[in-house]
Amino acid sequence: MARYIPNTEKQQKEMLQTIGLSSIKDLFADIPESILLSRDLHIPAALSEMELSKEISSMAARNASADKYTFFLGAGIYDHFIPTVVNHLASRQEFVTSYTPYQPEVSQGTLQTIFEYQTMICELTGMDVSNASMYDGASAMAEAAFMAGTATKRNEILVARSVHPESRIVLESYAPYQHLTVKEIGFKDGRLDIDELKQELSSETAAVIVQNPNFFGTLEDLETIGEITKNAGALFVVATDLMALAILEPPVKYGADIVIGDGQPMGNTMNFGGPGFGFFAVTKKYMRKMPGRIVGQTVDRNGNTGYVLTLQAREQHIRREKATSNICSNQNLNLVMATIYMTLMGKEGLREVAETSLQKAFYTKKLLTETSKFKATFDTPFFREFVVTSEEDPTLLNKRLFKEGIIGGFDLSCHYPDLKNGWLVAVTEKRTQEEIQRFVKIARGDQA
Repeated sequence: MARYIPNTEKQQKEMLQTIGLSSIKDLFADIPESILLSRDLHIPAALSEMELSKEISSMAARNASADKYTFFLGAGIYDHFIPTVVNHLASRQEFVTSYTPYQPEVSQGTLQTIFEYQTMICELTGMDVSNASMYDGASAMAEAAFMAGTATKRNEILVARSVHPESRIVLESYAPYQHLTVKEIGFKDGRLDIDELKQELSSETAAVIVQNPNFFGTLEDLETIGEITKNAGALFVVATDLMALAILEPPVKYGADIVIGDGQPMGNTMNFGGPGFGFFAVTKKYMRKMPGRIVGQTVDRNGNTGYVLTLQAREQHIRREKATSNICSNQNLNLVMATIYMTLMGKEGLREVAETSLQKAFYTKKLLTETSKFKATFDTPFFREFVVTSEEDPTLLNKRLFKEGIIGGFDLSCHYPDLKNGWLVAVTEKRTQEEIQRFVKIARGDQA
């Protein structure tokens, strides 16, 4: 928030004189008087900086944030620890103000950062090429479907019902405008139903989209799904979690053609649900069909290393009919934060965070299911997040936990009515043993 606007009355007059005007009102001379507001706004009187700071702090205190509450809610946004240095470096003016670095001669720092980001995305996913980010994971999925349709000249997308519900909604909203149809494939024991996938695959299937770990936290059988998809001539699209890839095999091992997802867990705060940023990576075969932008490494005429935007395939740069998409902005600040975080943590640090989250999630599930109060919904491997079935309505359960300073799991009934009393619980490395035990005790209703 800007606390100080340095334009004095004298400076305002000087600026107006420079453009030949006598008052600020003259700036709006082209607007008819009939539609101008003729009264004062219905807002409180001005406050001093000290008074305003107290007022804003008082308003903010009404929020139930992860700073004050113990957090067990995930469902796509996760409460990981972010070292102070991430925000400190990302707050440097060259990162805060950076948009798209069209002029490489004055944007080498930002371009190098994006190049390093792309490199790390490729290392984690195993793919050949990464773009310089998308708006979010959901729109990245829609763009992957578009790309698959163009590459295969087919018009059917099969998406697992175990994919994040909001991503599926975005996909279904976008698809008609590219003449694509979307079919959902059900799940068994928390994983995509392989038999149903085999039945639905056809010569019209452009892509099969799965998420791993999926919305339930469960690990999909990527090897089998990838083989079936390839045999049908469709592209294999895997939505994934960068944090999970610190300990899981990369999707490329299972034949993924496109790897996408939301990078929020990497150094980005939860921000009340956003923004995050979408990552998008492909094999070399499809890099010229990939939306967004790519930063490439080159040399100048003196042989010095330099960085430039390359393979720009949006409609502002090339003929509209040749464009891959109209993506014209990336989530650059969020991308920078992820780059700083991944660089700071390194391979060992990321692996430690992922393993600790996994261990604590298993510990929490074990405690919850020790009594009849909760039952394991699925008997499949998972990462950081799991589903249990509660004897109690999850809405009431979450209200009870909230009164004790705990934000509970996600009630699955709104998206999966068939999972009655299904409760999706997320556990990150931030949760202590004491917090987990207290959470379980209150959730189970154990007597003191």
